Amino acid sequence: MGPVSLTQAILDLLPQTQCTRCGYPDCASYAKAIAQEQVPINQCPPGGLEGIERLAQLTVQAVQALNPINGTESSRSIVWIDENWCIGCTLCLDACPTDAIVGTHKRMHTVIEPYCTGCELCLPVCPVDCMHLENVTGDKTGWQAWSDEQALMARTRYESRQIRKAQEEIAHAKRNELKARAKLEDLDGMTGMNPFADQDQERSRKKAIIEAAIARAQTKQLKD
Repeated sequence: MGPVSLTQAILDLLPQTQCTRCGYPDCASYAKAIAQEQVPINQCPPGGLEGIERLAQLTVQAVQALNPINGTESSRSIVWIDENWCIGCTLCLDACPTDAIVGTHKRMHTVIEPYCTGCELCLPVCPVDCMHLENVTGDKTGWQAWSDEQALMARTRYESRQIRKAQEEIAHAKRNELKARAKLEDLDGMTGMNPFADQDQERSRKKAIIEAAIARAQTKQLKD
């Protein structure tokens, strides 16, 4: 099995909570690290022991205990927001990997429960501690508290979010480029505001700054 197909096969076995407890930014990054760098397969708390057994069978590695550094296997929880304390800061919206939280600036937020993976990434960013966990699986842990269908939905929502964020960044870069070009066209109007500066040097300095801003915006668009 080639590196690409192995990475894909490993990714298919991960729970897709995107919780980063494995030490990587998302499940795809961890799958790639296992396939290409032979990173240990025991770093995914949401997958638990059954997840390790699945990965062991695929990668022909020995089953080993979950690394306590990465966390412990536990029941699945979802987040709920205390409406009386939510200030509408939107920080949790940015942190949620599956867009499971909805709300607008200075308006109360709420969690769409079926979309919440229990990643807990929203908890530390809340400035008023209005986000709380609720155990929704009782004594069931790991893959007994999660399903392949839920993993697929979480993965689909995460990938859709990544695409949206990339598109938003490109649009933001385009707007910045247009603003910079407008300033470049009005360079003469922007020069001469400081009567104590050498006007030619001032014009050259501002032109260089604006052109650098345009180059950064163009690079961002090409990168994304």
